[in-house]
Amino acid sequence: MEKQYCKVGSVKPIAANSDIITLLEYQYQNFIDKASNMQSNNHLGEFFEQKANKIKRTLENLV
Repeated sequence: MEKQYCKVGSVKPIAANSDIITLLEYQYQNFIDKASNMQSNNHLGEFFEQKANKIKRTLENLV
């Protein structure tokens, strides 16, 4: 029996995308916007801020 590979849920390495900086900047801005819009739910806002900070650190390491 030969190995079969399924594309569902597959993940590309982050370095494979040539526009990764643009994508990360978009995600960073998206999470910052979501965090600022979550004024009634502090826990969710904090979650989005944490995600944005992780992306920011990744961006700083790439540049």
